[in-house]
Amino acid sequence: MKSEKQFLLDEILANIDDSTSFVIAGYTKLEANKANEFRREISKIGANFEVVKKRIFVKAVEAHGMKVELKSMPGHVGILFSKDDPIEMTKAILNFNKDNENVFSFLGCKLENQLLGKGDTEKLSKLPAKDVMRAQLLGLFEAPMAQTLAVMEALLTSVVYCIDNKIKEQ
Repeated sequence: MKSEKQFLLDEILANIDDSTSFVIAGYTKLEANKANEFRREISKIGANFEVVKKRIFVKAVEAHGMKVELKSMPGHVGILFSKDDPIEMTKAILNFNKDNENVFSFLGCKLENQLLGKGDTEKLSKLPAKDVMRAQLLGLFEAPMAQTLAVMEALLTSVVYCIDNKIKEQ
């Protein structure tokens, strides 16, 4: 392997080692200014975007014990690496696509040392954000307690109303 390709392979291997997850995205018509705008946007969520050569990326992934087929990555490929939540990265791609004529397409992602395909990555992107899911879970726990409290309060107030009506009758 030539020294330039070895350098690129080492760089991708280092990025994979440093990140907990990555998203493989295909792209078309991505101008330099738009790419820089996208990089600035995803840096806010702790991610970075690297344009990679597919064959070198496949070798890097295989070195980590995972398998990606070259045929599953048509066109140009970029990888979003993150130490944080992969859902945020997929949402960043969706938001960027809304404003920029669907520049990116999902090709797959790594989540908890497992590679997911295109369809699973798209499903992942449609999940609510982590804070929203936490709020929904807390609401789920809180609802029965709130309903129980409402029933107890209704019982107590109904006793007071009954006593009040008896007093008014006399």
